[in-house]
Amino acid sequence: MSAPLRRRRVALLGVAAAATLALSACTSNTPSDDDSPAAGPAATSDNDATGKTVTIGFSAPAADHGWMGAITKAAVAEAKKHPDVKLVQAEGTNDVNLQISQIEGFINDKVDAIVVLPFDGAALTGVARKAMDAGIPVINVDREFSDPNAARVTVLGDNYGMGVSAGAYICGKLDGKKDAVVAEIAGIDSLPLTQDRSKGFSDALAKCGLEVSNRVAADFTVQGGEQAAANLLQAAPHIDAIWNHDDDQGVGVMAAIKDAGRDEFFMVGGAGSANVMRDIKKDDTVLKATVVYPSTQAADGVALARMLVQGKALSDLVEVEVPRKVQLYAPVVTKDNVDQYMSTAFES
Repeated sequence: MSAPLRRRRVALLGVAAAATLALSACTSNTPSDDDSPAAGPAATSDNDATGKTVTIGFSAPAADHGWMGAITKAAVAEAKKHPDVKLVQAEGTNDVNLQISQIEGFINDKVDAIVVLPFDGAALTGVARKAMDAGIPVINVDREFSDPNAARVTVLGDNYGMGVSAGAYICGKLDGKKDAVVAEIAGIDSLPLTQDRSKGFSDALAKCGLEVSNRVAADFTVQGGEQAAANLLQAAPHIDAIWNHDDDQGVGVMAAIKDAGRDEFFMVGGAGSANVMRDIKKDDTVLKATVVYPSTQAADGVALARMLVQGKALSDLVEVEVPRKVQLYAPVVTKDNVDQYMSTAFES
């Protein structure tokens, strides 16, 4: 197994909390009174061994956002690692009807598997189900279909978990300061992902007796982040902590903070961009942490599609099939662990 896939395995196994890990030939130095055999054999598999050629259709929204661009880049890079993978990449689009046509094209071409990050999960559910009915496994990335049977595997980030991670970190940093002013700069409020992030954040803050004192919403763009942050700073003369949902819009947020000359608070980002991680490592701005929303999801989808078609599985699991759902963890990145996550960070 390659080192990048092994690193991602850590994230993949985060969702398999209910799965039993195979214990590979561990021997204790302490004699045991129990001479009974082990519960089961160690799971073994060489997933990097070249197998039958797998043609994978890939479709995602337009790369008009640093995170989305990184999604596609990582998927292409993963495919190139394997000589037995042929990736047929559709042009990125935010046109739902065009994306539906792309999936229909993959079905007509009889690809072996489809990896799709839908612009709108509900809108693409029907065509994804059509692919599944045609015997083509679909790997649904990031934005869920409205029917779970429209995908063989669903690879997700953890939006609610992002909010929980951000809130728990802020609680720890404020260390019992009950009158702390906590602000939130959300993304697009109409999106379920934004609602989930805010809900997780609120729930985590409540556990330490805090709540969001000031909240604004942006639109995941630099310009939107700058305007939303300017409005927030004008409305709140004192802030102790800010959580900004998205590191791309965070570029604008940081510009507004600099223009306002404010530094009495610390800020936590969201998604895990490389520029934010570099700032965290330098530790010379209000940015002290970010919560990762992995941009490896489509790359994981490509890896899983290859395994499915070749009849392979996750070798560290006892289960002989690829899991139905994989939800990646939302870790907090600080100056203490930033080097661990830099390799998968995206450029805003």
